[in-house]
Amino acid sequence: MSSEDRGTHSHPILVTGGTGTLGRAVVRRLLGRGHTVRVLSRRPRPQTATPAGAPAEAASTEAAGPTPGEAPEPQWATGDLTSGEGLDAAVAGVGSVVHCATTGTRKDVQGTRRLIEALRRAGGEQHLVYISIVGADRVPFFYYRAKVEAEEAVQAAGLPWTILRATQFHDLIALLTTAQRRLPFTLFPGGFSFQPIEVEEVAERLADLVLGEPAGRVADMGGPEVRTARELAQSTLHAYGRHRPLVPLPLPGKTARGYKAGHHLTPEHAVGRTTYAQYLAGAAASERADHRH
Repeated sequence: MSSEDRGTHSHPILVTGGTGTLGRAVVRRLLGRGHTVRVLSRRPRPQTATPAGAPAEAASTEAAGPTPGEAPEPQWATGDLTSGEGLDAAVAGVGSVVHCATTGTRKDVQGTRRLIEALRRAGGEQHLVYISIVGADRVPFFYYRAKVEAEEAVQAAGLPWTILRATQFHDLIALLTTAQRRLPFTLFPGGFSFQPIEVEEVAERLADLVLGEPAGRVADMGGPEVRTARELAQSTLHAYGRHRPLVPLPLPGKTARGYKAGHHLTPEHAVGRTTYAQYLAGAAASERADHRH
């Protein structure tokens, strides 16, 4: 497949983990730009999605477009990155891949290798875009180590590739506090700071990258501000109208030292636009609306 083919994106763009928080946002962005998108998921496709390999007039949102007033739908491919089942069909005919699938375990490395093997069997010229984490090679956390190994697999694959590292998403930071809603107090990791970023902004960047030429390791992407874990927990409690004593949780070990040293932060790349306070205002308003209904 030529670079001209990739540039015009006449071929579907595969999004792994397309039903996850980031993957869904990437799919929306690409569909919104008029591109044909194929979602890889372990779950069977919804009734509204088009199966992978369907005739072009049915499968291509770019060619036919959605019915007026309706959102475009992606193609759907059911497959398992860990076992490799279904991957050959999933990658058949795609021009590029945004690899968002993650389990938080070492299965991510195996899944990335399985995906690469399938892409090689399909020609080995597809642009592979991988999302990783800022500081993955500097914080000795097991999940981060798996991310680094997956990065290395992508770099050594012989495929055109791009890797983006981002800081923690807003919803993950909020979950650190909201998951403790039944406790009479709120714990936060003592000495930690975070630089949360809006998932939609990372999705937009990934869409830009997959629609562009392979760029290797691109600049990190961080949220607009660095705040302490205590400040973030306090802001979260306030946004949801909860009042709890804040208790620092001392965390020992090399991983904690890496976080305390700020190796997961990238203040020099604070390109995010949405602050954590802005995210909380929207999330809390949505929760109140859900309760009313």
